[in-house]
Amino acid sequence: MRRILIANRGEIALRIIRACRELDMETIAIYSEADRESLHVKWADFAVCVGPAASSKSYLNAQNILAAALSHGADGIHPGYGYLSESALFAEMCEAHNLIFIGPTAGNIEFLGDKSRAKATMQKAGVPVVPGSEGAVLDEASLIAIAEEIGYPVMIKASAGGGGKGMRLARDRRELLQGYHTARAEASAAFDNDQVYLEKLIEAPRHIEIQLLGDTFGNIVHFGERECSLQRRHQKLLEECPSAVVSEALRAEMGRAAVLGAKAVNYCNAGTMEFLLDASGNFYFMEMNTRIQVEHPVTEMVYGIDLIKEQIRIAQGQRLGYDQGDIVPRGHAIECRINAEEVRANSRPSPGVIEKLIVPGGYGIRWDSHAYQGYSISPFYDSMFAKLIAWGADRTAAIETMQRALDELTVEGIQTSIPFHRAILRDLRFRQGRFSTDFIQLWLEETELSKQE
Repeated sequence: MRRILIANRGEIALRIIRACRELDMETIAIYSEADRESLHVKWADFAVCVGPAASSKSYLNAQNILAAALSHGADGIHPGYGYLSESALFAEMCEAHNLIFIGPTAGNIEFLGDKSRAKATMQKAGVPVVPGSEGAVLDEASLIAIAEEIGYPVMIKASAGGGGKGMRLARDRRELLQGYHTARAEASAAFDNDQVYLEKLIEAPRHIEIQLLGDTFGNIVHFGERECSLQRRHQKLLEECPSAVVSEALRAEMGRAAVLGAKAVNYCNAGTMEFLLDASGNFYFMEMNTRIQVEHPVTEMVYGIDLIKEQIRIAQGQRLGYDQGDIVPRGHAIECRINAEEVRANSRPSPGVIEKLIVPGGYGIRWDSHAYQGYSISPFYDSMFAKLIAWGADRTAAIETMQRALDELTVEGIQTSIPFHRAILRDLRFRQGRFSTDFIQLWLEETELSKQE
């Protein structure tokens, strides 16, 4: 490939542009009318407006994106994350127009996008799964029978879901029936697919994901785990690599399971297998994300690999060039998602102009952002406008480096998640690695109570 169109916006688009420049490839940026002043537009070799501010008319407008790629001589398309990155139809459309889709195959995306089918496949391949229904639950009678067999509490989940949409907790039959119909309606609206499945709720788990890479020759390797338990409403706020509670033996076991599952579906390119880890050290398959992840930089910092470049090389038909024994972690990395929102105020978005921006630097710091001083944060898109990543020789060193970087980071003109991150890094439980997926909500409730007292 000589020229790549990036079918995304913001920091991930800029991240891909940087990788392409180092590979001596030209880039084509796309943008909506609202993103005209974004850095990814300014730094690409070419830039094409694909529609108005609304994502449905710009970043999700496959026809306009393909037209931009073809008219500007693109050889391939990198979808980034979100938007069209997990659209099997878009991957097929790229292939039909002789454009290389830089990601997994359309077959991989379609198959693994059906969460209930993916779970059944993983179970057959020997990957541990959460007890639950075998496929979608199609009626109330089956729903009740399965829930009573596996025991309450249970989670109702959209088969084509993600991001917490189409998901409901049920602790008894009344909540089960109510949640079933609500989840189906929400899933239908969000994914145009109302099918849901049932899983046993794993109480206070940790959210651990394994980074995978696979080439077109059947070689698949993993790059350890990322801890993604610090989240609110299923949206991650802070991630780290490695996890504070995953031993070398458990890492190897989870990695083997992830590779086994990926091989079961002949997976190709970058992907992430997500697991729930309980207090006893048992892990269970949740889903597989068929794309690069927002939090991929922490893996890059610890394992010394450029995952975007690897995606591009794999898409061009190159072999991985290494095996599992060559992959060795070094140190610890933490990522803070810098959002234009006030986390303590119910994560209320804070769009507006960045009047002042001072970015941290120094040893072990990485800043990924499309924003700059004078840039206007749009109300039309996700509130994340930057990612701050810190590396240290061990977890304690990484925390100290991140604390120093957060103290240096200055953003004026909008509310941000920076004060939240500073407070979390000071919390003794976080520093000791004692937390689970409900930690942030409990922490926010404690904070509110302390204010009232």
